Amino acid sequence: MFRRRGQRLFRGMGNPNIPPMLQRANQLMADADYSAAAEAYNQLAQGAQTRFPQRAPFLFMQAGRAAILSGQVQAGVAHLRRGLTLLADQGRFPRMQAFGQQALDELRSRGLNVEADEISDLLNANSPQKLPAESAPAKKPILPTHCPSCGGAVRPDEIEWLDDITAECAYCGSPLREDA
Repeated sequence: MFRRRGQRLFRGMGNPNIPPMLQRANQLMADADYSAAAEAYNQLAQGAQTRFPQRAPFLFMQAGRAAILSGQVQAGVAHLRRGLTLLADQGRFPRMQAFGQQALDELRSRGLNVEADEISDLLNANSPQKLPAESAPAKKPILPTHCPSCGGAVRPDEIEWLDDITAECAYCGSPLREDA
């Protein structure tokens, strides 16, 4: 069945441990209200820097995506830079590379080559010579497309595996497992 614009996409949401603002930001992104989503993700990221620093980079990255999709390219690139820099500062280099490559691909697909070069320079300047291998299961389970807790998009190239069958939502930290 087709979804009408504005209709709530994530019916299972409502977990009391997930901030309503995060659920709202994810819904705005799903509804293609990118400008409002960018603002919401940026507010979440600013707050997360002190309370949940491990989540802040992903929120900045999502704020960047949303801003770019809304036509605010300079603000979007600034958010991307902030998210990638936080990952580097936290020593999370494999995550920085994975998210950075995704950002590069998205920027280049939109013809934003100067901005992509800026992100590439940031990645090169912040990468150690040899990256530690990130552990992932040999046979990856099929994960849901959206986090059942916060509604955030689950991208296979951006998740972190907790064990052989469980990944972690980059936005809220909820465990993700194969749909039953």
